[in-house]
Amino acid sequence: MVQLGLIGLGKMGFNMRERLRAAGHEVVGYDRNPAVSDSASLADMVSKLDGQRIVWVMVPAGDPTRQTITELSELLAEGDMVIDGGNSKFTDDKLNAELLAAKKIGYVDAGVSGGIWGKDNGYGLMVGGAEADVAHAMPIFDALRPEGPREEGFSHAGSVGAGHYAKMIHNGIEYGMMQAFAEGFELMEASKVVQDVPAVIKGWQRGTVVRSWLLDLLVRALDEDPDLDDLEGYVEDSGEGRWTLEEAINNAVPAPVISAALFARFASRQQHSSAMRAVAALRNQFGGHAVKKAGS
Repeated sequence: MVQLGLIGLGKMGFNMRERLRAAGHEVVGYDRNPAVSDSASLADMVSKLDGQRIVWVMVPAGDPTRQTITELSELLAEGDMVIDGGNSKFTDDKLNAELLAAKKIGYVDAGVSGGIWGKDNGYGLMVGGAEADVAHAMPIFDALRPEGPREEGFSHAGSVGAGHYAKMIHNGIEYGMMQAFAEGFELMEASKVVQDVPAVIKGWQRGTVVRSWLLDLLVRALDEDPDLDDLEGYVEDSGEGRWTLEEAINNAVPAPVISAALFARFASRQQHSSAMRAVAALRNQFGGHAVKKAGS
């Protein structure tokens, strides 16, 4: 049994706490929502931990994570460890590790995949940090990862920053896969050749080379709403896709699929695209093609 402090009990953090407890570990959680929190403050949470303390941070990336880790650096002591399991940019990890190293506190960055299904199915984990720190936290990782061979659901990607870097690339790939399924869905709907689009997509779940968990989730969504009429085609991005493309540019690696998927998300947020208005104007100017006037 391992004792763990867990900060951030939202959709992911709450389910992680439940999975860890089901595996026999003691979890002391802290969240600003008192209805789900086990402690009144970060200081209160730390005071309830014994021995070499491990604290897992599961809060939004950027300033919230930085502020949380800064506060922990004042509350923890030599030999303790912080694990950042949020979607932090990998460049932040070096700063966090240096801040904690000054107090001789360990640091591991953990990319976590699994979403709201992780409680039952387990979480794919990609971690970065020193061998000794990763080994010390392995009982936690083993409880969170899916059942089966460790190497199929967990990877020690490298030193500090490697875990979040691997998760960033993972999410960039995810962007491309989701976009491909979405474009196939739209094309079949638009062509009218296929009369039952949801049935075709469901039929891909076994025996095809595109079968995957993402496909299963699309089938689930279509079972609930066959034409997806209840949704607006507005899609946010959490940052990893942008960071992946930054790295592609920095390393001169062509990434046309991921870039197209990210730009498609940008396009989804434009109700009235200036770019598309310019294209319509040009087509009208050189070819006399019909245009649709605003408000008509």
